Amino acid sequence: MSQISSLISDLAVILIAAGAVTLLFKWLKQPVVLGYIVAGILTGSSIKFFPTVTNMASIDVWADIGVIFLLFALGLDFSFKKLVKVGGTALTGAITIVIGMMTLGYICGLLLGWGHMNSLFLGGMLSMSSTTIIYKAFDDMGLRNQRFAGVVFGILVVEDLFAVLMMVLLSTVAVSKDVEGMQLLNDVIKLGVFLLFSFAVGIYLIPTFLNRTNRYLNDETLLIVSLGLCLGMVLVATKAGFSSALGAFIMGSLLAETIYAERIERLVKPVKDLFGAIFFVSVGMLIDPNLLWEYKYQILIITAVVMVGQILFSTFGVLLSGQPMRIAVQSGFSLAQIGEFAFIIAGLGLSLKVTGHFLYPVVVAVSVITTFFTPYMIRLAPHATKFAERVIPIAWQHFLDRYSSGSTTVRQKGTWNKLLRSLARIVGTYTAITLVLIFLWLQFVSPFIVSYVPGIWGRILSLAIILLIISPMLRAIMMKKNHSIEYKRLWADNKFNRGPLVSLVILRILFCIGLIMIPITQLINEATGVMLAIAATVTVVIISSRRLKKQSILIERRFFNNLTAREEESDRKAPIRRQFANHLLERDLHLADFEVKQNSPSMGRMLKELNFRQKCNVNVVTIVRGDVRINIPGGEERLFPMDKLVVVGSDDDLNHFRAYIDEQYKESAVTTDEYNKDVIMEQFVVNPGSGLIGKSIIESGIRDKAACLVIGIEHDSTSFRNPPPTTIFEVGDVVWIVGERDKVYRLSEGKTVETN
Repeated sequence: MSQISSLISDLAVILIAAGAVTLLFKWLKQPVVLGYIVAGILTGSSIKFFPTVTNMASIDVWADIGVIFLLFALGLDFSFKKLVKVGGTALTGAITIVIGMMTLGYICGLLLGWGHMNSLFLGGMLSMSSTTIIYKAFDDMGLRNQRFAGVVFGILVVEDLFAVLMMVLLSTVAVSKDVEGMQLLNDVIKLGVFLLFSFAVGIYLIPTFLNRTNRYLNDETLLIVSLGLCLGMVLVATKAGFSSALGAFIMGSLLAETIYAERIERLVKPVKDLFGAIFFVSVGMLIDPNLLWEYKYQILIITAVVMVGQILFSTFGVLLSGQPMRIAVQSGFSLAQIGEFAFIIAGLGLSLKVTGHFLYPVVVAVSVITTFFTPYMIRLAPHATKFAERVIPIAWQHFLDRYSSGSTTVRQKGTWNKLLRSLARIVGTYTAITLVLIFLWLQFVSPFIVSYVPGIWGRILSLAIILLIISPMLRAIMMKKNHSIEYKRLWADNKFNRGPLVSLVILRILFCIGLIMIPITQLINEATGVMLAIAATVTVVIISSRRLKKQSILIERRFFNNLTAREEESDRKAPIRRQFANHLLERDLHLADFEVKQNSPSMGRMLKELNFRQKCNVNVVTIVRGDVRINIPGGEERLFPMDKLVVVGSDDDLNHFRAYIDEQYKESAVTTDEYNKDVIMEQFVVNPGSGLIGKSIIESGIRDKAACLVIGIEHDSTSFRNPPPTTIFEVGDVVWIVGERDKVYRLSEGKTVETN
């Protein structure tokens, strides 16, 4: 008898345990992640009464794959543009939380006597809230349309990026054993260049590739292509000296900018769920209950540090960004936990062998406790707000109100600010692309060319080709925004602006000359004056070339078309237009969308009959019906199934509206036995004494009264399919009928045909 591989038997143990425990946790209305961790504790070697895993090495490999797909899925929900659009509130809040919690965690670790490196990793783990847990909690509690929920999701987006960057920096510190020095700065610069290059090249190439192959992209091929791109980027990132998780995250964020993002996310979800479950179970396997008991006081201390620290720093950060106190307190209480990234950072410390064996299970235990309390902390937020309003002096409250009002209405985006930000974005992006192309060319392509064309002519040929390749990027660095509206306005407004404007152009030209000097100095060993002359000549040619100008415009046009394709498609389909939402200036109001359910009591009724404005204090501003958008609908407009209503109101008004709609739907719902409504096919025999004998099909009332259909009759050895309505029933006929289950059974049992 053949033996089953330990990998298969271990996988069976893991999935059976995970399935059983997560069902229990779903019944208890607890997060599934906690169930996976408990399943890992049960299948770990420390528990003897349960079947345990025998080959941890294979499980570790699968867990690494789980981390890759978790970060890939996180990137699909991230996107670099979303980071740009989260606004000052999310950025200020996230920076405050990360800096505050890292400092607090580091100090806490030192006070517990855990040493420098353990404390540093502890600070990183405690600074990240759980996107999965918060999203699930908001969804279950019906809070996703609340204003503070948008603030929390924005903070989580920024924290996701910080977490990925933190993994890179912590790896550098762990390897070098030194927080300071040029090596850390070099790694940060290297990371920035890698991110910019990946973003620019990926946005230019990947959407174009997917659009060109669209006709072949069914669900199967799109899944394989997406996973292939993910793992390919993992290889590129590891070759560049970064982690596999960073590569997966970058590819996910690149695919998030395409119009295929939602479809890819749906296809990848089962794969992510499977390997993610194995990862979280493997987290539980590393937990020793005896060790947890040994460190019980430290766990309680760190749990208190997380919950109190996250509440204080989150509330302060959101207040600092200019939000009202109520929004700040609700956001702070929602973020009072740590989650998935804490496990990943803890695993990073273990794999690098720079953290103690106790830190991993301790942090997991803290995550479990804080996750358990998350829904209760969210419910506690309104009471905490009322308490704060009673405790905080009136003068302070007036100051906070004036501060939040001023920060949300004052516009400080001057013309200089817009121009400089645009130039920084353009110069940074194209510089990163240029540097990476020069590096790859000098390392791999140029030696190949020189081997076939030796001597000075080979180097000149190599130089000419690389200069031709990077020339569109160099022209963009030097000439972009020189004829923009902001540039012209500043030039015309004040003559004192002209000097700085000209200086900006000259500095960018000199910067490009420096970039051109890099391949020249590497390929041509001549005097500095000659090389500068060559670089200046090349620069003049690039500036004056109309063909390069056209090519630069075409490259940028394709880049921005790819970058905005998903946004335009989503905006076309979305019930709430971004421009419309951005024009809503009232602080206590925001937009939310609701769908008209099938069989809803509102279906078919006019808005003036429903009178939502008087009953719930909300206004219907848009009705989205398929691809049709009805803005500011009149009172005569009727509602139809699957309509999406965009309504405006405060948080309390929107909650009242949701409760009103749900209550109306429940009251109108009629409980039916769906089983008896199933349509089946059955046969029965016309026995002696039956009331059907001598009657035709139409006279029997089988169709009109019993709502069944006669599809065949067998008489003696003759069969009639789809008999005419005039067919007469005779004794011994076998009649085939189709209809609803209960009605078919009544006829087959010889019961009287009754009117519906």
